[in-house]
Amino acid sequence: MTKRERQTVIREIIATRPVGSQEELRQLLAERGWDVTQSTLSRDMRDLRIARIPTPTGIRYTVPEAASSSEEGRATLASIFPQLFARLDFTGNLIVVRTVVAGAQPIAEAIDNEGNPDVLGTIAGENTILIICRSDSARERVAKRLLSLAQKG
Repeated sequence: MTKRERQTVIREIIATRPVGSQEELRQLLAERGWDVTQSTLSRDMRDLRIARIPTPTGIRYTVPEAASSSEEGRATLASIFPQLFARLDFTGNLIVVRTVVAGAQPIAEAIDNEGNPDVLGTIAGENTILIICRSDSARERVAKRLLSLAQKG
């Protein structure tokens, strides 16, 4: 059994049922014959860009929709932004994006991977991203696009 097969099973479990903790996921994997350590599971979840999101029934894990189909396994901004976005604010050439818990890292990585010439870079925490744009007009274009993506969710 390979890492790729294990990660496919992890993705399938999370896509088909609510999973609220790593231990719960580890037990579900064990039921399918995958005995994994917590550290292996953590690495797999990081590789798959699994995020914890609040739902009406509690916190649960989610795999960004395009994580399995986008180039090199990377989630596209358009696929994950609507799921993880909370609000946006800006000043000058800076944009601050608030996300659901654990949503900042996947979004910042997707922004960085796009190679948008208007974006100098991003800094991400747990649920906040600072986007540094080249100019005020660049910030306007980036903010407009992000708000448009948020409305598609």
